[in-house]
Amino acid sequence: MRILIARLYAPVFFFGFIAHSLWLSSWHPGQPVWLLVLLASAIALSFAAEAWLPYRREWNQDHRDRWRDVLHASVNEGLAGLGLLAIPFTASLIPTSGLWPDAWPLWLQLLIAVSVADLGITLMHLLSHRLTVLWRLHAVHHSVRRMYGFNGLMKHPLHQTLEALAGTAPLLMLGMPEHVAALLAFAIAIQLLLQHSNVDMRLGALRHLFAWAPVHRFHHMKYGKAGDVNFALFFSFWDRLLGTAFYHPHYRMSSDDLGIGGRPDYPDTYLAQLAAPFLPQGPEGTSPTTPDALLQQP
Repeated sequence: MRILIARLYAPVFFFGFIAHSLWLSSWHPGQPVWLLVLLASAIALSFAAEAWLPYRREWNQDHRDRWRDVLHASVNEGLAGLGLLAIPFTASLIPTSGLWPDAWPLWLQLLIAVSVADLGITLMHLLSHRLTVLWRLHAVHHSVRRMYGFNGLMKHPLHQTLEALAGTAPLLMLGMPEHVAALLAFAIAIQLLLQHSNVDMRLGALRHLFAWAPVHRFHHMKYGKAGDVNFALFFSFWDRLLGTAFYHPHYRMSSDDLGIGGRPDYPDTYLAQLAAPFLPQGPEGTSPTTPDALLQQP
């Protein structure tokens, strides 16, 4: 039974909550507050699944980071909400093409929004590992020492804003309506919960399509450039196109593999992490050597 649930958890979680959000949007148009209730349910289920079927049992323990991560999540989701409220104003500033397919089924409009946003966010993510000014903001996310659902919402608010702009600006230019934007924000939150989950999920062939936890954990490796892989938010095929895909089916990540290898002393409190990108920093130290087990061919 546990193996069956491990195989079904990710697709059922993702498609179940997305389908529910589409149903709510059709019954309660223009009332995104329902999506907040649904997101709270998703977070609760995520924590329950991590407790029952953990990838690493110790990752369920508070590493003196629980309230910090709650602050990150609350601020960043609040910013996402403000972004939705600002869509009419933003749309008035951006020349729109009027090409948005309003007559198409809502699920297809959401799929278009997810695909376009995913490419923009993935490219911004890639640049954040290439450009120092962006990396200083993005490093906050990579300072984690365990992986669980809330890690996905742990970002510097400025970096989240940049990612959001990269993902949504093309959609706003196409004329994406507010209710589709709300569904997109919900889908991103659901994906982040799955991407950083501590559930011992088994993906099988789905790893070639979805960038869920078993794929994304390797992105958090602390071994220098070894972690410059698996940048995609939703669809892992972007990494295959970019040449940045990596997966090792037999290697089980642990806390010893996570963090910023050259900055083991990176700040771990909320306010210190907000300030860190703007403070003088010396050069990063030498990253730990990649374990032989990771270098071996799967």
